[in-house]
Amino acid sequence: MRQSGVVIRVPGKVNLGLSVGPLDSDGYHELVTVFQAISLYDDVTVKFGEAGAGITLSASGSTATGVPLDSTNLAYRAADLMVARYQLDSDIDIHLQKEIPVAGGMAGGSADAAGVIVGIDALFELGLSRDELQKIGAELGSDVPFGIAGGTAIGRGRGDQLTPVLAQGSYQWVLALSNSGLSTPSVYGECDRLREGLTISKPTANDALLQALRAGDAKELGRSLSNDLQSAACSLRPALRLVLDVGHDYGALGCIVSGSGPTVAFLVEDEEKALDLTVALSASGVVAGVARASGPTHGARRISSF
Repeated sequence: MRQSGVVIRVPGKVNLGLSVGPLDSDGYHELVTVFQAISLYDDVTVKFGEAGAGITLSASGSTATGVPLDSTNLAYRAADLMVARYQLDSDIDIHLQKEIPVAGGMAGGSADAAGVIVGIDALFELGLSRDELQKIGAELGSDVPFGIAGGTAIGRGRGDQLTPVLAQGSYQWVLALSNSGLSTPSVYGECDRLREGLTISKPTANDALLQALRAGDAKELGRSLSNDLQSAACSLRPALRLVLDVGHDYGALGCIVSGSGPTVAFLVEDEEKALDLTVALSASGVVAGVARASGPTHGARRISSF
């Protein structure tokens, strides 16, 4: 008997290192970034919908407010692409159970698109390989392939050309969440403005960071975190500097704005330090919420069928 639906769990990410090249003539920036998937998840339910309804999208959960439920949503676009590519029944119902922040620099929208691609592959029993799934994801957005891959990886080009990173150990993260997102194009635009008149080199991998991951050295990893967009995010949202200060004051091994922000990720030594920083951030009055997570974790995967 054919299954009627599947649930796919997809992770958020932090950028441990993000090197941004100069603005290209096509309006994009070449990137070299090190992604780590972390245990803050959205659950994406993909099931057969009512006849004639087409693609329908709904959302719930702690970060669902403001999520578009139309064709502008990457999850909807992922379903539309899969239907057209493989000539599938277009009556598909998608529900997003959201825990990853929206417009928070943690690739929540891209994760949902990854979940839909993997979900439709499972629902229709297409039998696509992970490589094929990631290539489809790259057509939708630069972070989508990593939502499928998970783990720790270097992203090149626009971030979609992935190479797995040899990494040891598990890392504890405390995430300071904002009550409103930052537009990724706006952050890149501010980065370009701040760089006006400067000579910008091609992006490069952070060797110290990669060595720390290979050694499983959390302290060295904390010292090596880097993000070329952090100054731009702080310029647009000056309160982020106060959030970063709290982490420094409470002994975080490293503090970084994740991606284009405004989520701030703090690498901590252990559970006790994570709890201390969580309490301090919650009491500081400068964050909308705090979450804890560990990494690396898996990419998009089926957790149930029905």
